[in-house]
Amino acid sequence: MMSIWTEIRRQASRRRTQIALALMVALPLVVLVAFQLDRGDNHRNGGGQFSQYATLATTGGLNFALFTLLVSAGFLLVVVVALFCGDTVASEASWGSLRYLLAMPVPRARLLGVKLVVALAYCVAALVLLTGTALAAGTVRYGWNPLRPPIGAELSPADGSLRLLGVVGYLAVTLLVVAAMAFLLSVSTDAALGAVGGAVLLFIVSSILDQITALGDLRTVLPTHYSEAWLGLLTDPPQVDDVVRGGVSALLYTGLFLALAWWRFLRKDIVS
Repeated sequence: MMSIWTEIRRQASRRRTQIALALMVALPLVVLVAFQLDRGDNHRNGGGQFSQYATLATTGGLNFALFTLLVSAGFLLVVVVALFCGDTVASEASWGSLRYLLAMPVPRARLLGVKLVVALAYCVAALVLLTGTALAAGTVRYGWNPLRPPIGAELSPADGSLRLLGVVGYLAVTLLVVAAMAFLLSVSTDAALGAVGGAVLLFIVSSILDQITALGDLRTVLPTHYSEAWLGLLTDPPQVDDVVRGGVSALLYTGLFLALAWWRFLRKDIVS
């Protein structure tokens, strides 16, 4: 029988897993070096929310970690999550090993469950690695100081840590939509690149549509509409209404996509 531990080791030996996790560690260090090389004028002269976070990023480890999440959440984390979940089944089909796994025999539902659990575990590991590395590197360089979001009052390190944990948790929930969509595409095609790219493309299209104000309230049904609701967690007191709506929306979409993935895979003819 196929076990979770066996699948974890199989995925850990793959080059894409190693590169993706290494990138999660490398990115905060690259950002840190970039701030060291920057004299400060580039990110202080600009305007808007991004430049405000960039200005505050060097004031402490918590702020640096928050900035790293800000620059990663919109695309990089989406790609990594889509990679782990979109490649997991489709790659087996493209290699011609999927039918052999099912012939072991491994029940289809069990195979799919193990694949999903391990893929999500690696997604969580990537998010934790990114945040942990940024927090550690930022604290070593800039110190353990209060969290200073541009949209709220200064928060103590203890309170700021809890808020940062809340942001990470919310991002994890919203990224479940990307994971579930990539997983659905992964069981529907033998092309791993198509599954990964399809999930990323749908996320981008949803983000673009969400910027079209003419759509009015129709935007609230888009899976990316509440993607930035985590900013409400940084205010004092925290504003959680959109966080709750975003969490519920993400879980509904995730449940729908995973149900379709199970329905599709259990009825699919496996020929590769």
